[in-house]
Amino acid sequence: MNRAINAGLLYFIAVFAIGFALGTLRVLVVIPRIGELPAVLLELPVMLALAWPICGALIRRCAVPSCVAPRLAMGAVAFAVLMMAELAMAVWLFGRTPQQHWASYRGVAEQLGLAGQLVFALFPVLRRRH
Repeated sequence: MNRAINAGLLYFIAVFAIGFALGTLRVLVVIPRIGELPAVLLELPVMLALAWPICGALIRRCAVPSCVAPRLAMGAVAFAVLMMAELAMAVWLFGRTPQQHWASYRGVAEQLGLAGQLVFALFPVLRRRH
């Protein structure tokens, strides 16, 4: 199970770094030009397309077994740490309360982003044959 946990942490770090860069670009450049929802619709497939090979590489590098439990653990760790990181950024960088952060998920763009994050968390299981 340690392999899955380590892989989940590395998966989070890699995808979070890419997401932070793309998210900054989305907020500063894309949203002012086309709006929030279209910007998320553009960013989401790019993020998932980048997360898929990262997931596969980490599964191989960390030798995560192909059974469901370790793959679920890998995705769950990555997702849980991602949610904590997003909450921490909302509170410390943007001055929101935790309640304000969780309430932000009521918007359509935020729900799409959350759906994408859930897909990201399921990639290790979906890659069971790879």
